[in-house]
Amino acid sequence: MAKAKTAFVCTECGADYGQWQGQCTSCGQWNTVKEVRLGSASQATKRKASAKGYTGLTENKVRGIQEVDLAEQPRISSGISELDRVLGGGIVPGSVVLIGGDPGVGKSSLLLQVMCGLSQQLSALYVTGEESLQQVAMRAKRMHLPEDKLRLLTETDVEAIVASAEQESPKVMVVDSIQTMQHGEVSGAAGGVSQVRETAAFLTRFAKQTQTTIFLVGHVTKSGEVAGPRVLEHIVDTVLFLEGQSDSRFRTLRAIKNRFGAVNELGVFAMTDKGMKQVKNPSAIFLSRGDEPAPGSVVMVIWEGSRPLLVEIQALVDESPYGSPRRVTVGVDQNRIAMLLAVLHRHAGIQAGDQDVYLNVVGGVKVTETSADLAVLVAILSSLRNQALPQDLIVFGEVGLAGEIRPVPSGQERLFEAAKHGFKRAIVPQANVPKGGVSGMEIIGVNSLQQAIEQL
Repeated sequence: MAKAKTAFVCTECGADYGQWQGQCTSCGQWNTVKEVRLGSASQATKRKASAKGYTGLTENKVRGIQEVDLAEQPRISSGISELDRVLGGGIVPGSVVLIGGDPGVGKSSLLLQVMCGLSQQLSALYVTGEESLQQVAMRAKRMHLPEDKLRLLTETDVEAIVASAEQESPKVMVVDSIQTMQHGEVSGAAGGVSQVRETAAFLTRFAKQTQTTIFLVGHVTKSGEVAGPRVLEHIVDTVLFLEGQSDSRFRTLRAIKNRFGAVNELGVFAMTDKGMKQVKNPSAIFLSRGDEPAPGSVVMVIWEGSRPLLVEIQALVDESPYGSPRRVTVGVDQNRIAMLLAVLHRHAGIQAGDQDVYLNVVGGVKVTETSADLAVLVAILSSLRNQALPQDLIVFGEVGLAGEIRPVPSGQERLFEAAKHGFKRAIVPQANVPKGGVSGMEIIGVNSLQQAIEQL
């Protein structure tokens, strides 16, 4: 009997070490190096792969870069345009997509909806390790999905799953979830570091060698990251996150990693009793404002992936009853707010350092780009002066430490999107003002924070 091999693996980045150590030198995290038993699976797995005929799609030899075939692979439409947008234009044959999200957010419902639609035109296999076949069939019937051609399998052994997939020869396969899968020749319980890493690698090899697209469902930790080793995200081609508030029926699907498209692409869905319904115009959702204008509210235009998105930002500035003023933000970087307040005081002479500042991006959207700087300061100033801004006004622009207003990418497209939703006025960086203007919109270009305040 072969001696079981032992390795020490970092649960954050997947780095291997010969012995245990307190800090991972690769990612710098403490107490993340764990001991795992690898067994003698390496050679046995290679023998099984050779017996099954897995020789790869190309010969393993050195080639010149000019010899590589650059013919683009045709993408497969998932039947849901919002999902195709996040994937970069559709499903790529042979790719591995990891979808993470909180429990009950709708991962399985979305994938079941996609698989039932794809099964009408190509072979599709849905593998579940958490639910019974009856539960999956009942959900499909409740959602009124075409269920006559979808193939189902309940299994947690990846070797048995691959053997069944060889017989079925599916073009698209779902594995729900990767944390319940296990490899018979790898020691450790399902969901452990070694099991998640080896099962994901085993399925990825099968996908690449047979041109089968595989969707992996992943659990998330309390911090909102995919459970298991960080190397799991490096193995797959695309990482998607399905997010949503428990008190809202809207869900956002965001691409964190994508080898076949743009990252940070955003898709918006609405959870209904018939499954996930795609939202064609997400800006209309985030702009459900009250009839009367209120101080501290302004609309900005952010850029998500390949399209502009109109969102409302709200600010509440109040006297601090404590010695240390609070800075509470939802959807905006808290450290950047402290910097912007310092710019407001230094270059505009407006003191808000002794005030409590609360900021919220309506709809649960997370703003990561700097184009929201000017809108944040305008909302803070509106609440501080207790003066409401016009509801047909939009604001965007980056604010520098010298008080200058810097241009942002795709400024003209942002203005066109705002005009399409009925906005009549805009305060933007001078460099983003289009030469021909925008029909029906008054565009005010500013070069400094002081000019923007004067225009307000």
